[in-house]
Amino acid sequence: MKKICFSVILFLGFGVYLAAQGPVGTWKTIDDQSGEERSYVEIYEQGGKYFGKITSLLQADPSTLCDKCKGDKKNQPILGLVIIENMKPHKDFWKGGSILDPESGNAYNCSIWYGDEKKEVLKVRGKHWSGIYRTQTWYKVKS
Repeated sequence: MKKICFSVILFLGFGVYLAAQGPVGTWKTIDDQSGEERSYVEIYEQGGKYFGKITSLLQADPSTLCDKCKGDKKNQPILGLVIIENMKPHKDFWKGGSILDPESGNAYNCSIWYGDEKKEVLKVRGKHWSGIYRTQTWYKVKS
């Protein structure tokens, strides 16, 4: 019984350890339709929450503006735009924040988790209030 309890505690501790490390780094996004590389997004930690900003546009002109965005992001350059906000650790993934689609200007609830054991693949899910969601696969950019 002690071995089982120890194993459970070790497993839960490992999940907390993974979440604590966070998805910090630069990630390559892929276009859902064409399969082409679209951008690099840098995920960073600030005040115990995670944010992500676009640091490189791989297909679009770097001066492209977010003309469909709302509020203070309206007509701001997409390059440098914070598109992931307020993600919080939860077990072995991150949730509770939002992700912005600069193409449509819509923001969605967001969940993020690793898609592999090496932490080189990130699954990013945007979920509409209606329950409809889309999950993208992002790839770690090697320095």
